Amino acid sequence: MKLAFIIDPIHQLDPCHDTSVALMEAAQILGHEVWITQANWLNVVDSKAWAILKRVEMIPVELSQGRWVAANPWYKLSTSIFAELESMDAVFMRTDPPVNDSYLYATYILDYIDQTKTLVINNPNGIRKANEKMYALQFIECIPKTIVSADKQVIREFVEAQGATILKPLGNKAGEGILFLQSGDRNFNSIVELSTLQGKVPVMVQQYLPEAKAGDKRIILLNGEPIGALNRLSSSGDFRNNMATGGTVAKTEITPREQEICNVLAEKLRQDGLIFVGIDVIGGYLTEVNVTSPTGVREIDRLDGTQIAAQVIKWLERN
Repeated sequence: MKLAFIIDPIHQLDPCHDTSVALMEAAQILGHEVWITQANWLNVVDSKAWAILKRVEMIPVELSQGRWVAANPWYKLSTSIFAELESMDAVFMRTDPPVNDSYLYATYILDYIDQTKTLVINNPNGIRKANEKMYALQFIECIPKTIVSADKQVIREFVEAQGATILKPLGNKAGEGILFLQSGDRNFNSIVELSTLQGKVPVMVQQYLPEAKAGDKRIILLNGEPIGALNRLSSSGDFRNNMATGGTVAKTEITPREQEICNVLAEKLRQDGLIFVGIDVIGGYLTEVNVTSPTGVREIDRLDGTQIAAQVIKWLERN
């Protein structure tokens, strides 16, 4: 197969951490051609999606004394070509959020790929529908008590009813802008005003789950089925468990409750073409559904001795 990966500039990627690199590496090991492009290299010509593409060859990372080690340099690029994306068997949209205008325009360009010829992972329309905070709200039996509002009074009443809450901007990633908001906080007005841009932009406010102290679980789903998980633990002095904020990771298992959550999500994810997804679960509650460029594969493989990326590529071979 010929596979194209829409990524951030490759020199910015960390081969020992980034799931995009794990997927590309697995595809190469399994004998497939790996091509890369970027969101700003996408085009529409004659009502078809085209891209500037570069073939990439990688030296796979190796596990040494419990950590991944990469060669330097770890990749080699070919000369650029300009080609229709439908010349590829599959296209992976792996540009990191935020989902800003540039990101959205890239998904509009990907709409001009005939998916009966070339599979796009994840479906561009599905990505647009699935704001990573808001998407979870349709699975009400799986989520903690949650509101979305820009109204200070609505937020105040919810915080007073819950006692302790987590405030999340709807468009951020990797724990950016997440705040702990408690009833009686003297900074309440300022926090809400800053987060909502003076009442112009809604934010999510969720019931605080004390179980967060025991970790925030990332579960990787492939076509609705869980294929791996890790537990993320906050660093000292930070309530957020995100790896990007200095959190550590630990081996974990998927509980019956978490399997139930996956089962509830599965059919909707498939309907929306959301094939490769990472969900976040705290204390048996779904908190986010990550569909843009979910990560965690390198860490799961290191902890569990699995080959998650290879599972994804083998699924693609079959489908």
